Amino acid sequence: MTKDKEPVVRGFHVVCIMAIIVGAAIQFSDESEYLVNMSKANLTHVPKGLPPKTKVLDMSQNYISELQIPDVRFLSGLTVLRLSHNRIRQLDFSVFKFNQDLEYLDLSHNQLRKISCHPIVSLKHLDLSFNDFDALPICKEFSNFTQLNFLGLSATKLQLLDLLPVAHLHLNYLLLDLRSYYVKEHDTERLQILNTKILHLVFHPNSLFSVQVNISVNTLGCLQLTNIKLNDENCQVLIKFLSKLIRGSTLMNITLNHLEVTWKCLVGVFQFLWPKPVEYLNVYKLTIVESIDEEDFTYSQTTLKALKIEHIRNRVYLFSQTALYTVFSEMNIMTLTISDTPFIHMLCPQSPSTFKFLNFTQNVFTDSIFQNCSTLVKLETLILQKNGLKDLFKVGLMTKDMPSLETLDVSLNSLKSDQHEENCTWAENIVMLNLSSNILTDSVFRCLPPRIKVLDLHKNKIKTIPKRIMKLEALQELNVAFNSLTDLPGCGTLSSLSVLIIDHNSISHPSANFFQSCQKIRSIKAGNNPFQCTCELREFTKNLGPLSSEVLEGWPDSYKCDYPESYKGTPLKDFHVSQLSCNPALLIATIGTIVLVLAVTVTFLCIYLDVPWYLRMASQWTQTRRRARNTPLEELQRTLQFHAFISYSEHDSAWVKNELVPCLEKEDVQICLHERNFVPGKSIVENIINCIEKSYKSIFVLSPNFVQSEWCHYELYFAHHKLFCEGSDNLILILLEPIPHNSIPSKYHKLRALMKQRTYLEWPKEKGKHGLFWANIRAAFNMKLALVTENDDVENLK
Repeated sequence: MTKDKEPVVRGFHVVCIMAIIVGAAIQFSDESEYLVNMSKANLTHVPKGLPPKTKVLDMSQNYISELQIPDVRFLSGLTVLRLSHNRIRQLDFSVFKFNQDLEYLDLSHNQLRKISCHPIVSLKHLDLSFNDFDALPICKEFSNFTQLNFLGLSATKLQLLDLLPVAHLHLNYLLLDLRSYYVKEHDTERLQILNTKILHLVFHPNSLFSVQVNISVNTLGCLQLTNIKLNDENCQVLIKFLSKLIRGSTLMNITLNHLEVTWKCLVGVFQFLWPKPVEYLNVYKLTIVESIDEEDFTYSQTTLKALKIEHIRNRVYLFSQTALYTVFSEMNIMTLTISDTPFIHMLCPQSPSTFKFLNFTQNVFTDSIFQNCSTLVKLETLILQKNGLKDLFKVGLMTKDMPSLETLDVSLNSLKSDQHEENCTWAENIVMLNLSSNILTDSVFRCLPPRIKVLDLHKNKIKTIPKRIMKLEALQELNVAFNSLTDLPGCGTLSSLSVLIIDHNSISHPSANFFQSCQKIRSIKAGNNPFQCTCELREFTKNLGPLSSEVLEGWPDSYKCDYPESYKGTPLKDFHVSQLSCNPALLIATIGTIVLVLAVTVTFLCIYLDVPWYLRMASQWTQTRRRARNTPLEELQRTLQFHAFISYSEHDSAWVKNELVPCLEKEDVQICLHERNFVPGKSIVENIINCIEKSYKSIFVLSPNFVQSEWCHYELYFAHHKLFCEGSDNLILILLEPIPHNSIPSKYHKLRALMKQRTYLEWPKEKGKHGLFWANIRAAFNMKLALVTENDDVENLK
């Protein structure tokens, strides 16, 4: 039952559609809280607890049998109510007395037999069709429906005054369901419909068309008849019915839905309408029965502009193809549409044709269509979508004798292009070409019309677009979506390109210079590609700049990273990578600068913080500890009385006695001092030699005062002599104060040599450095030595 109304909108010409839109448009809210959809919910009654703010309520296709005031009373803002395809038997319109804003009420396809009326002055759309009324359900209260645009009714009987209460209303659309209309013999009842622009009559689908009632309409612009079953005998019944409706020049559009007819009757209907003031004739779901024979057809002067036939089923299996195709090919109209048919061919008109628009969508046409046809001289648009075309070269050859052809649609075929074919022939004026949904490859660009402006190649097998596309300087729009392209094409010779659709391809890193080569581009759709978020992509998005939202369609939702994994799903607008990581030269220069600055900084800090001194002292400490560990204990444990002999100038005695000696003796280091340990009666030289021999180490406190002391020089000389004779490492040099090298007298060549060859410890002026200095001194005595007493030494001498 629902299919009976499907062609209502689908089949009407734009004139009728505009009338529907203007007359019965209802404002629907997009907010979910205002729209409640409970269709197909197995409801037996209106549910409780509906949102009070509901404006649109859909309860169609359920099992509701009655409607009461409490069901909709609280829905004060209800605007649209759909209750079609339920089981409602009777209805009192007072149910809606609290719904003052109700504009759209659909009660079609129920079991209504009786209604009780109540004025609802806001109604614009009322559908009571496809119910079980005996008489037309028209109440006197309907006269108050001054805003009513659409009215759907059904009845088994029709009487002259049935529509009188609504005769003064200016209806846009009147639907009469006459499926159960009972036809009385010799009944000549006259039903007058004064004001409506669209009249739709639905008859019984399985009964032969038979109508006795006369219908008079003054302002009728569009007539639609559904369920017309004709044979050769009752064909005149339809023609007479139409003749009574077509009396003035207002009826411009006739639509026949679900038409089952013989070929002879169909040609007869066409012949009847040909000289009439009808401009648009539409036939949907046509079934041809019995036989197809040649019929005479007079193509007299006609006002018919367009004939549209969709969905033909042919129950005649043996017939003359010429008899069928000639009727259509010779029509002297501008627009012809024959789609969704088993037609395998269409004849070329025998004389120059008036056709400007031909639409043969979804047929079984082959490459032989219109070959060597030179009579379609006025044809501007040719649509051969969804057919059996295979050879692109033949398609081009078909158009060569169509000088006015501007638009060609051969999409959804099986077209291929010869890779070696470059001498394609096309109509010179083709500006729009649709080659989508075929199996074309890159070679298609060698076989295209020269003046093409709009080219659709989406859903093919194209992998690359040649850098030089000859003779396409006029191309403005190019659609290559759903192919296998890996990069955006440079404009090159496509100097006029302004719109590019290249989404759903294999583009990973589009060229950064695309916008430089395509200066006229104003719209590009490149989303849903596997973008690799790398440095190259960074340059592309950088070149976009502020134009991204203006130029890129679908930005930013359709543009996301696919690789690397860490960025997958990230919108390109949120992908950022630094220029430094993308520029190797800049990266090297930056690293070099950082290293240089770091080196200068470290050098400055080393000098400022005296780091070299700390490093030198730490090195000396380490070397001393290593030497001490590597020297066998047996070699050191000989006749020694002191750990160290200290040689210093009397001018430095205060530092020796107050700093050096206390620190060493605190660590149990036995010190030999000349004023304390020289033996009276012996010469100074003998005491020096004796003290050096009895000491494990010799410590020399160097300073300018030390240089001026000749005795200190003797002590240094004998210690140095011991170093070379015995091979022991017994010298510790402490630089108390700096000694300029040129201030050392030349006769003290030993001191000069030692200061050049041996490492010495510097006494730091900063107190914070004293700890490391003493650590180095103590490291030199980190030994367990068996020192003998002075008495033991005397006994050994004896």
